Amino acid sequence: MDRLSSIGMHRRQFIGTMATVVGAALVPAVPFSVRAQKTSLTVQQVIDRIIAKIPGDALSQTVDTLKAGSADQIVKGIVTTMFATVDVIKKCAALNSNFIIAHEPTFYNHLDETEFLKDDDVYRYKTDLLRQHGIAVWRFHDYLHRHRPDGVYMGVLQRMGWEQYYVESSVVVTLPEMRLEDIVRRAKERLGIHAVKVVGEPGHLCRKVAIMPGAWGGRAHLAMMKNEKPDLLICGEVNEWETTEYIRDARAMGMKTSLIVLGHVLSEEPGMEWVAPWLRPIVGDIKVTHIPSEDPYSKVLG
Repeated sequence: MDRLSSIGMHRRQFIGTMATVVGAALVPAVPFSVRAQKTSLTVQQVIDRIIAKIPGDALSQTVDTLKAGSADQIVKGIVTTMFATVDVIKKCAALNSNFIIAHEPTFYNHLDETEFLKDDDVYRYKTDLLRQHGIAVWRFHDYLHRHRPDGVYMGVLQRMGWEQYYVESSVVVTLPEMRLEDIVRRAKERLGIHAVKVVGEPGHLCRKVAIMPGAWGGRAHLAMMKNEKPDLLICGEVNEWETTEYIRDARAMGMKTSLIVLGHVLSEEPGMEWVAPWLRPIVGDIKVTHIPSEDPYSKVLG
């Protein structure tokens, strides 16, 4: 090959290479997260994946059913929460999410029966809002409490900073000795509660503490008190003629025990906060956000 031919060939190679480089530079940079194939799951597929992570067989009778939307709709984003309130629904829509996983009923009764509400303005407003935004709602209650460890219980322990004291299959933790008033203050600050109900002396020293968030019922509380004899019971809610009166009479006969009633919503909300990071690896790259239901009660001074 003569020198001129060689020069011409190298020149053509150089021009071709530069064209490739320049062309590549002109292609808009697309983030990997945008280019990657998104996980595509229906509401039912998400539910099935969750249930597959829970020990035991599928429940034949359960309140963990779809309350709104379609099982076949594609999930764009998931919100975990305690209650699918109107405010939570609006925030879910603002996030461009369309699947709410709630721990408690959506329609004001345990089984979410709606026949008696069909002509109710509040019910119709809520169902219209869900329909307008194409949001599905599924209750995650029975299965969450079957998880080991119980997801709600672990959420509360984590928020209280007591997870290191967890004992498997027990509602009782043994803490460094603390005054009742300090535990009350800690619960209010860490759980975001305006006010709690307390039976007991502020200076009562507590070490053995039973934690029963939500609504276990008086019989369960009393059986635990009889068997465990804790210094303190922290619970979500009570029938006041049951647990509260039992604690009062127990104290009157000389037992060193106290009671803190947190309220149902904020005693279990940490559980649904716990669900969010637990759920993320189960659903791939579908966005999962926790939106708290917030305390429905206001603190009134005067």
